[in-house]
Amino acid sequence: MAAPKDSDSRRLLRRLQAVMAEAAEGQERLDRIVNLVAESMATEVCSIYLHRDAETLELCATQGLNPASVHVTRLRVGEGLVGRVARRGAPLNTADAPSTTGFRYMPETGEEVYSSFLGVPVQRLGERLGVLVVQSKTAREFSEDEVYALEVVAMVLAEMTELGAFTGEGEALKPRHKQQVLMRGVTGQEGAAEGLVHLHDPRVVITNPVSDDPEGELVRLREAVDKLRLSVDRMLTAASGDREQTEVIEAFRMFAYSRSWLRRMEDDIDAGLTAEAAVEKEQTAARARMSKADPYLRDRLADLDDLSNRLLRMLTGQGRDSANMPDGAVLVARNIGPGELLEYGRRLKGVVLEEGSVGSHAAIVARAWAIPLVIQAQGITTEALSGDTILVDGDQGVVHLRPDEMVRNAFREKLAMAAQAQQRYASIRETPCVTLDGTRVELMMNAGLMADLPSLVSSGAEGVGLFRTELQFLTRNKVPKRGELASLYARVLDAAGDKPVVFRTLDIGSDKVLPYMKATEEPNPALGWRAIRVGLDKTGVMRMQLQALLRATNGRPLHVMFPFIAQMEEFLEARAHVTKELHREQSLGHSLPSSLRIGAMLETPSMAFAPRRFFEEADFISIGGNDLKQFFFAADRENERVRRRYDTLNVSYLSLIEKIVDRCAETGTQLSFCGEDAGRPVEALCFAAMGLRCLSMRPASIGPVKHILLRANLPEVREVIAVARESGEQSVRPAVMDYLRSR
Repeated sequence: MAAPKDSDSRRLLRRLQAVMAEAAEGQERLDRIVNLVAESMATEVCSIYLHRDAETLELCATQGLNPASVHVTRLRVGEGLVGRVARRGAPLNTADAPSTTGFRYMPETGEEVYSSFLGVPVQRLGERLGVLVVQSKTAREFSEDEVYALEVVAMVLAEMTELGAFTGEGEALKPRHKQQVLMRGVTGQEGAAEGLVHLHDPRVVITNPVSDDPEGELVRLREAVDKLRLSVDRMLTAASGDREQTEVIEAFRMFAYSRSWLRRMEDDIDAGLTAEAAVEKEQTAARARMSKADPYLRDRLADLDDLSNRLLRMLTGQGRDSANMPDGAVLVARNIGPGELLEYGRRLKGVVLEEGSVGSHAAIVARAWAIPLVIQAQGITTEALSGDTILVDGDQGVVHLRPDEMVRNAFREKLAMAAQAQQRYASIRETPCVTLDGTRVELMMNAGLMADLPSLVSSGAEGVGLFRTELQFLTRNKVPKRGELASLYARVLDAAGDKPVVFRTLDIGSDKVLPYMKATEEPNPALGWRAIRVGLDKTGVMRMQLQALLRATNGRPLHVMFPFIAQMEEFLEARAHVTKELHREQSLGHSLPSSLRIGAMLETPSMAFAPRRFFEEADFISIGGNDLKQFFFAADRENERVRRRYDTLNVSYLSLIEKIVDRCAETGTQLSFCGEDAGRPVEALCFAAMGLRCLSMRPASIGPVKHILLRANLPEVREVIAVARESGEQSVRPAVMDYLRSR
């Protein structure tokens, strides 16, 4: 292949590479770069603006403007032409800057009126770092080649900023990834942990973005792309027979075989970039384009990101390294599925996600492991580096990255206090939960994994009030076999010994979508086709699961609970399936349960007003507090803007709970409360005062809840609640807290 011509951009990059190689402090290096760019592009002005924070740009180097304005002149994002470039994330090229919308004259820079303006964003994989600007007195629009050359320089600047090439003594040039950062997210699971960051998808760091050998870089790129395409073809072959998976991988393959994608990267290499720098430049540009597109194209951005990351790992040899995960690791990821999270095992001390939801699969696993989880921590995957010290405060939904000694010491005091409390709880582990007035309250634990079962002993739980069976479906690429499920359920019963286990049948839909199940587009999935509605429409999976449960008992008691019952007929129909499968197992000569109890989760307000027959037919009822609360208040529990507005101890909600307690008492139906609120001591105390005698929660909550109940007089608490209700208060929480403080 003939050597490509020596382009302007390549000559400029070679000179830039020489400047970068010189020994210099950060500010000196920036000053040399603006001088070089201004000279190479024959402009009177070249300036670099870097983000001081998310909304503020600071002039950090200039050739042609007043040197005294460096680190003095600041702009808000969107302010002036420079601010417009930062906001849009796209170049702005004009021959008549003063007449261009948004122009702002900055007298402190001592600038004359420059007609021509070209500004390009300095950005890396969606993170906006600053703006690179050239200006000239001559009224002219910069050519496409000049715009491209400046974009290439901006890309190199972004990589060098990532590597800390511009750090120094100046306040605005502090080293990236060295400063402490406080991030506010959302609580996914309570608890606190100190550890070291382990990135699920570590960023590939490009140490040398400029190439001296374009031909060699083109060969490297094409070989890596061929290898990537081969791996995608293998994925497609492995998915044959599964129509939904095949459709997804076909879309993935379309990107991998895109000629325009490859051609743009080849052009970047011709301009003087290395293969990996060309991949990242195109990835950054694609992010900027697609983030402004319609929702369908934005969804495809994840596919393109995945392809680019795979290609970068092939070119650099960098990638995931779970084998070298440090002790006490805190997993940091954009998002993560349950199968991937389970692969890390219980070695993790905490999890921080940039996305995620309180009802996500990751949250379910984190609760099962009793490790803190913070979700929606914006920017965490960009700010964090593997090995960074991190403090995760799941109680407050806060993350401290690279904290200073004062913050660490305060956090460790909090951990020490929590450890002391756990020691107190351990001392009451075997103590029956009986209040001061002699009321017995059963404390059960929630589970969903075999790994949860040891907590039965360590937590002091009296049984499993909820075993979520969907996790075994969510962590696989195909429907598990009946024999596999029967074996798993048998091991759960073995581990529980003589303690009861309540198996909730498959609860999918809403935020729990099986990987191998075609997603159903619904305007409001939480109110749509989910849980028992899926089971009654697709009876094959329900029957298979019921058969597995019946065979797992091997002569032991069985407790089955159906989720999301919204009317009595659904429960009766589901119970009829159990009876039918029981007769079938008997006819096959299989061992039957020694006893069988069939219950329902009460998660919709409608069931509080169900016919009396429902309460008579159900062997037991469990209030599903998470869903019941969101439907009662019409507040999506995934929506932080509304869910925190509504208090569990709201008088109206407690009145609903009281009505359910009374209706179950009329028919002698066993009642429990299952959900996050059951594990909160003050809420648990109020539930017990309202008449609930069984609470099911995560294992780590049993100690704190038992601690408060052992010291409680339920008639006194009920009286406090009654007085608060009669006084017209919206919530009984202030009155109950005053009572507890007085005690």
